[in-house]
Amino acid sequence: MSFELDDLSAFVAVARAGGFREAARVSGLSASGLSEALRRLETRLGSRLLHRSTRSISLTETGARLFARLSPALAEISAALDTVHAQTDQPAGTIRLNVPANVARTVLPGILSPFLIAHPQIRVEVTVEDSFVDILASGADAGIRYEERLEQDVIAVPIGPGTQRVLTAAAPSYLSAKGRPRHPSELLEHACLRLRFSGGASAVWEFEKNGEIIRLDPPGPLLVQPGSACDLLLETALAGLGIVCLFEDWLAPHIRSGALDVVLEDWAAPFSGPMLYYSGRRQLPPPLRAFVDFIRSRSMPSGKEQ
Repeated sequence: MSFELDDLSAFVAVARAGGFREAARVSGLSASGLSEALRRLETRLGSRLLHRSTRSISLTETGARLFARLSPALAEISAALDTVHAQTDQPAGTIRLNVPANVARTVLPGILSPFLIAHPQIRVEVTVEDSFVDILASGADAGIRYEERLEQDVIAVPIGPGTQRVLTAAAPSYLSAKGRPRHPSELLEHACLRLRFSGGASAVWEFEKNGEIIRLDPPGPLLVQPGSACDLLLETALAGLGIVCLFEDWLAPHIRSGALDVVLEDWAAPFSGPMLYYSGRRQLPPPLRAFVDFIRSRSMPSGKEQ
């Protein structure tokens, strides 16, 4: 039984995007064209791959099995095509990165611009997602996460700052009205502005000092998922409505201006910075190889790997 590669690619694009409109936006194809490709594929298979409603789509059991096998297979095809492009002087093709929100905001801007200038034939697609993902199953070539989130069978390269900190901060007006916490446990009596992961769990606030580790799930008037909604947390803190806990790089401009005051800084222990990771089970596509080499050249001028 023969199938058109474009129809298989259309199915993977729709399944990954969670809808025809979003898949059309990402792929540059029309929603009607994607729908027709899905119809042809389902007809040839004799099985329904998607449950459709006016508001959403979801994979059938058959569709889920097919997606799990097709996604890495199509990624391998893409890598093979990128290898052909590599025969030219300049690597060409697409790099698909899956990164957390804080990396998209504080790390990538200083890296992608010079990389794209140096490699004008490479295109980078960035998906922002805070949960850990299987990069092959997700269709990404590489991801960026922190070391404690990485699995054993991936290759990891430091990217961005070697160490980072998460700070708690509040507007002077809030601290004047509610008092300044002197110990992490006192946060339980304060209005805390919180993050919640896509799976539903709230982000635990963790503090460390002299070997003592304290983890808290404090109360608060605002709970948002990571991403652009972090700006909502920040604006709410600037308005004097509570204490926020975010990466130091996000808070730094407001701390320097005096709009926010750091609290409990002596409990803010540094931790290892983010890592670019990719599978060790597949050949590295030339565009990703160029990106890895670029990252290593910036972080290790001597050329020695860590």
